[in-house]
Amino acid sequence: MTLEQFYDNKSPWPDRNNQKVLFILDARNSLDEEILRKWIEVHSDASAAFDAPQVVIDLKDERTGFDSGQLVMSLALPADTIIAPLRVNWSSDDNRGRLRYLVFGDPRKPSPRKGRKVLEEHPERVNLLAGAPDTMANLQARFQNQQGTDQTVSQEEFANFVARQAAVVLDLEERKLKGGRYKMPRHVAAALMASAEYNAELDALAEATGKSKDALMKEAAGYMEEMVSTPSSFWIDFYARFNNFCLGLGYEEDIVYDQAALEKTRTVVRNHPSILLWTHKTYLDGMVVPKVMYDNDFPMPHMFGGANLNFPILGHLLHRAGAIFIKRSFQDNELYKITLRHYIGYLMEKRFPMNWSFEGTRSRMGKLMPPRYGLLKYVMEACYYTGAENIHIIPVSISYDIIRDVEEYATEQTGRGKGAESLKWFVGYVRSLARPMGKVYMDIGEPVVLNKAPNPDDRLALSKIAFEVAVEANQVTPITLPSLVTMSLLGAAPKALTEAELVADLEALLAWAESRQLRISPDFDRAFGDHLEGPLGIMIDENIVTRYDEGPEVVYGIGLEQHPVASYYRNTVIHFFVNKAIIELALVKATEMPESWALEVFWREVDRMRDLFKFEFFYAPTEEFHQQIRDEMSLYSEDWETLVGQGAAGFGALLQNMTPLVAHVTLLTYTEAYSVVAAMLARKEAYDSLEEAECIADALTYGRQVYLQRRISSESSIGKLLFKNAYKMLQSRQLTEGGADDLKEKRLEVARELREMIRRIDVIRAIGVANSGSV
Repeated sequence: MTLEQFYDNKSPWPDRNNQKVLFILDARNSLDEEILRKWIEVHSDASAAFDAPQVVIDLKDERTGFDSGQLVMSLALPADTIIAPLRVNWSSDDNRGRLRYLVFGDPRKPSPRKGRKVLEEHPERVNLLAGAPDTMANLQARFQNQQGTDQTVSQEEFANFVARQAAVVLDLEERKLKGGRYKMPRHVAAALMASAEYNAELDALAEATGKSKDALMKEAAGYMEEMVSTPSSFWIDFYARFNNFCLGLGYEEDIVYDQAALEKTRTVVRNHPSILLWTHKTYLDGMVVPKVMYDNDFPMPHMFGGANLNFPILGHLLHRAGAIFIKRSFQDNELYKITLRHYIGYLMEKRFPMNWSFEGTRSRMGKLMPPRYGLLKYVMEACYYTGAENIHIIPVSISYDIIRDVEEYATEQTGRGKGAESLKWFVGYVRSLARPMGKVYMDIGEPVVLNKAPNPDDRLALSKIAFEVAVEANQVTPITLPSLVTMSLLGAAPKALTEAELVADLEALLAWAESRQLRISPDFDRAFGDHLEGPLGIMIDENIVTRYDEGPEVVYGIGLEQHPVASYYRNTVIHFFVNKAIIELALVKATEMPESWALEVFWREVDRMRDLFKFEFFYAPTEEFHQQIRDEMSLYSEDWETLVGQGAAGFGALLQNMTPLVAHVTLLTYTEAYSVVAAMLARKEAYDSLEEAECIADALTYGRQVYLQRRISSESSIGKLLFKNAYKMLQSRQLTEGGADDLKEKRLEVARELREMIRRIDVIRAIGVANSGSV
């Protein structure tokens, strides 16, 4: 392409009917300005040039602002004047952020010297953009509507508004060339500061606190400097490369996900205010969603993160790639809350998807943690006050074959503290990823759709939303081979399994999951029995699984010291098996009662266990839960109620169709941990209270003792989170506060019930082992 062809390619002039045209030239430097003026000149005649003043302005982001002085003077034009923004877009052979660009300069933002060389040698890499034009009258009307009728505004504020609108329409044109991944908010702080709603809230706060409006604005500007992300094409590209690098150190290149589900999500994000809430197991989770989004040309998702990650270098990178750093605690800071709410509302209104971990912290046990309501509350408040409709909350489950953090979690659960995040820590963490860890899986659930956001004071509605997201996230968590391997081998421990026994267990577990139409990883190799060493290789290298091949048969097992680590992987899919485990234990209980009571005892025991573990698992509402139990029992026998009423004989008949048995591998860890706390509480006098912190500290030492006495089966039953939930259970039954004399007997009764439950789990385990394998 010659320079003449370059300029002749299209005209910058908008359609006009004897109207003046005001060109806004978005020029970073003298070369940009020269190119844009030449472009206008090539397509002009003498009369046109007279009617078309040109204003040069560099549309930087709001942190550095822009000099709107020329624009203020130029806006004193007739109302029908057409304002036409123009920009030069520079591309490169490799439109991806590279580290060398930081040293030698980004070729997409060349200096005048380098730009002239590109223009002469590669004019095809230079694109002239004309943003959608609009009239002065239309812009004034929109500006007044945004400001409200009660505000006195200056010409400078209107000029800034026009400049921001010019940046928006030019960005739209640029994205047609660069792709949807580069959709990013611009001039956010300036837009918030100019918002009538934001100003009204600050006026009210000034009156309530006695502070001046100017002081509040200055303080709010500092908060915006801290929280508002300032993304750019370069840093989005660079962050994508950084994500690829970190994930690629230990994981296979391609993340496993459903392309159809992703395309459905694209439509949702494009048309509705959207939030992607993901499960959190490792620091790498925050890289998985952005990577998949970037690779599929999605708009950059804004990610919330704690201010603890805003340390040098990493904080700089994340902030410019869409991260929103927020304070850990700001409950008493009304100005901060107002600013955050309006920022979120702005992003939702402009269809910028947001994403964060709704658990709030990494799961230290593998299973889903209770949701944290803080961020969700503020997002829902923003949606409520801005009148957002059809809000789509999309659950995303992120899973891994092997997770580097699990060793750290196991150590933490013994009572040792977690090290503070820092640049040195982060470098060490990244280096530790350089070992084979298998695959990464990202699964997208059905959106939880809200016609409108609930009232901010409606805590029940908020908890219901979080619960629905959690249930859907659990539902789409895939069953992977490592999760089934650890489930099988933990069920057999301390016994090791031969290869044939292990394959039989895995096939039974997989068949059960398939018959219930559970989510199974799409790349799950059904022929794992033919080459078992491959999938197990990484787990053996990581010392999660032991392999002994010096005898006549190869056997696999899990060392006692590795139970906490192996339990983590088992727990990632444990929610699928909880109802079945409850059924098995309820049936054992029912068979030990008179036959006339058996069915009643069965249901009473089902509800008792549901209540016992209510702080561990997410259950459906009572009626739906009962129906799930009936449906599962019907798969064993259509006449199951009659068989339950027949006691041991009926149980024996049901057992024929109940393979695999899972109560021992699903609930033993939790029951043993609860029994430790209950036994410790039962030793106290009725008038003694037990505080949570004291409970956890004492349970860690007492748990170690009873493990050494082999009164509990493994160290996986010793952990801070397990003991914390056991305390919550006892507290919910009003057993932790000292009281009347009969309180000691109530405490003893709970301890006895848990010991009895362990006995019934042992019954299930014995039956399972006797029937070959472990499950």
